Amino acid sequence: MAPLGDNKDNVVVSNLKLERMLSMKGGKGEASYANNSQAQAQHALSMLHLLKDTLDGVQLNSPEIPFVIADLGCSCGSNTIFIIDVIVEHMSKRYEAVGQEPPEFSAFFSDLPSNDFNTLFQLLPPLANNSCGSMEECLASNSHRSYFAAGVPGSFYRRLFPARSIDVFYSAFSLHWLSQVPDIVLDKRSTAYNKGKIYIHGANENTANAYRKQFQTDLANYLGARSKEMKRGGSMFLACLGRTSVDPTDQGGAGLLFGTHYQDAWDDLVQEGLITSEKRDKFNIPVYAPSIQDFKEVVEANGSFKINNLQVFRGGSPLVVNHPDDAAEIGRALANSCRSVSGVLVDAHIGEQLSDELFSRVEERAMRHAKELLQNLQFFHIVASLSLV
Repeated sequence: MAPLGDNKDNVVVSNLKLERMLSMKGGKGEASYANNSQAQAQHALSMLHLLKDTLDGVQLNSPEIPFVIADLGCSCGSNTIFIIDVIVEHMSKRYEAVGQEPPEFSAFFSDLPSNDFNTLFQLLPPLANNSCGSMEECLASNSHRSYFAAGVPGSFYRRLFPARSIDVFYSAFSLHWLSQVPDIVLDKRSTAYNKGKIYIHGANENTANAYRKQFQTDLANYLGARSKEMKRGGSMFLACLGRTSVDPTDQGGAGLLFGTHYQDAWDDLVQEGLITSEKRDKFNIPVYAPSIQDFKEVVEANGSFKINNLQVFRGGSPLVVNHPDDAAEIGRALANSCRSVSGVLVDAHIGEQLSDELFSRVEERAMRHAKELLQNLQFFHIVASLSLV
């Protein structure tokens, strides 16, 4: 196939630009996050008992004081709305159990500025008014919401809210996204240069350690910001992609998602002359799946939070298919899954036309390995419940 244009001069996405452009794929198209986040919904459902345990540890303040919830890394699908509903309902019942009227609830949906907040806000039901009767009736109504809503654009690796203003922080499937690809990973002179790869799965030890240090720096910044923003007596529930291996070059499910057929598809483009090897090597997925030890070290070094619960949780497959024997559906599911979370970065790096070519190759390769993918592609999550010391 002839090249689709000269890509040598395309602007490489710099780390400075990553925060302004990284987002899950917006809109409501086939490869959008809204239509490819069923797996995240299933994994969140399986963790609800852990979330509710965290909520049971939150201090109840006067009903006259609004109860404030923040979802960090909310993205643009319905999953975040479902979780806020769960939190509001659970906390309302806790207030009622002690004979108090529930307070007013406020929910902040936060993500990077490039997030498709428009799609998210279109999914929000209208605010319930006094005509719906009691709080219980409002909560039981799917057509209304029982909380005030606002969007907060910005990186959760920095401050987002006033001091001591948030009762509950929730963040799921977001903290494995780094604030940047480490500079030395993209530097040809460095021993951490990730030559020939677009992810750290199977990379050399220096590359993996650079990612690990970036994750720990980012998580330390995250905890530092939250330690100032959380109310005394508040709690935080966190879930991110994790791994069971001690070796950071074995990224588990994330490695199978980004480091196998996806990696091979990039190599296809190089071998066919559609992009240069240098162009491929300048693209790295800014994701790190930590081990439980990686996570624990940062929390303990920060010193602001006590760990109420920290575990590795088996989330299951990221591929949700109706026909497990249909190789074409599995191939499409893998390609859409990769594109929904990294397509925005790929488009910026090689352009939409070559992006189409790339993901069609991901789909073709995944089709040929459909049975193996369904059996082996499993996600594990680090799940943490934290409260202020």
